[in-house]
Amino acid sequence: MPKPLVVITSRYSDALVAKLERHASVMQGADQLKGMPRCEILGLMGDCVGLITQAELKIDEELIAHAPKLRVVANATAGFDNMDIAAMRARRIWGTNCPDSFSADTASHAIGLMLALTRNILAADRYVRSGQWKRDGWMPGGRWDGVALPGKIMGIVGLGHIGREVARRAEAFGMTVRHFSRSGEGTPGYLPLDELLAVSDVVSLHCPLNAETRHLIDVRALARMKKSAILINVSRGAVVKIDDLVDALGRGEIAGAGLDVFEFEPEVPEALFSMGNVVLSPHMGGCTAEARQSAWELSVDNVIAVLRGEPPKTPAFAL
Repeated sequence: MPKPLVVITSRYSDALVAKLERHASVMQGADQLKGMPRCEILGLMGDCVGLITQAELKIDEELIAHAPKLRVVANATAGFDNMDIAAMRARRIWGTNCPDSFSADTASHAIGLMLALTRNILAADRYVRSGQWKRDGWMPGGRWDGVALPGKIMGIVGLGHIGREVARRAEAFGMTVRHFSRSGEGTPGYLPLDELLAVSDVVSLHCPLNAETRHLIDVRALARMKKSAILINVSRGAVVKIDDLVDALGRGEIAGAGLDVFEFEPEVPEALFSMGNVVLSPHMGGCTAEARQSAWELSVDNVIAVLRGEPPKTPAFAL
């Protein structure tokens, strides 16, 4: 009897493929990070039982219609925005993700963006590289004064896996942590969102993207923040209405922003490029070799569990 087919849209290590091949036939893409073309994937779906993606592939009604045997879609990412949950539930297809693989490193990236902004690290780097420091003879008095973190308030929006990791790191810097989340009311440090925005020196976003959180940070929310506050977003781009943020930064309504995700990424408003109070990175928050390996391994384990007739280790939603 032929083994079931598992399709990996990117390319995994020989060791992980060999592990999977004990339970299935495997077809994979040619690139470690870039997925196969969608048309190629649709052509493989007729016999596919398990599908492993980097969340680059939309799991929608069209794909499901091409995949009568599909039983599990495993994202090697924390997010699962690419999955049509209703359509997958209707067909009893498991969807899985890797909720913890990237948490610690994404939290560290959020703190890195905060430090870059509060200590003027990027501008100082450019100053040294340009030779201006040598021409000045010494550091101009007060030019590089940053913001001391002890005693400042870190406001965390979304106290899940990543939010809790950010809280631990912020407390290590002597910051006071306050948080807002849908299920956090009544827990220590909880504040309603408007109050959290008003008192925080740093607002760090760690909530999923859904109907409730899309454009959660808009012109109204930004107006609630201190003029001295900075905004950090390593969650999902559309949590922030990007045009409203650009306007707020341009008018000095907030002091700065550290952005790893963008509403229409990879499109980034050009106005941000010339702003010295903005630090930008290309959706790389959790990107470490260790985190990616952890996610790849977990995605394989999730598929194997379903092939064995067991629930996956980390289902993204209940069937």
